Amino acid sequence: MVSTLDDGKAEEIVSIDLRGKSSIADHMVIASGRSSRQVTALAEQIASKLKDMGQGRVSVEGKAQGDWVLLDAGDVIIHIFRPEVREFYKLEKMWSGPSELPQAVHRA
Repeated sequence: MVSTLDDGKAEEIVSIDLRGKSSIADHMVIASGRSSRQVTALAEQIASKLKDMGQGRVSVEGKAQGDWVLLDAGDVIIHIFRPEVREFYKLEKMWSGPSELPQAVHRA
């Protein structure tokens, strides 16, 4: 998923390991798109990639608005935000412990 987001020019891609922290998923990926249009396009690319990988049911929420799209693929949850919305909710901070930082994914 990270490579698909990177290919789609998503910004500030972060992967958070949720194992041992939550039963909702094993991993969470958070990324930003520069506009509602890009957020929606990234969500569509991720949903298509998951389908191609044989991932059964993927729940998608928020695609119509394009401010914050959530894709729930079972073991992995992907959040794609417009930057202002991401800053407001600060999911990285909520899911990181007091002494740990989420793993940022840097482009080569």
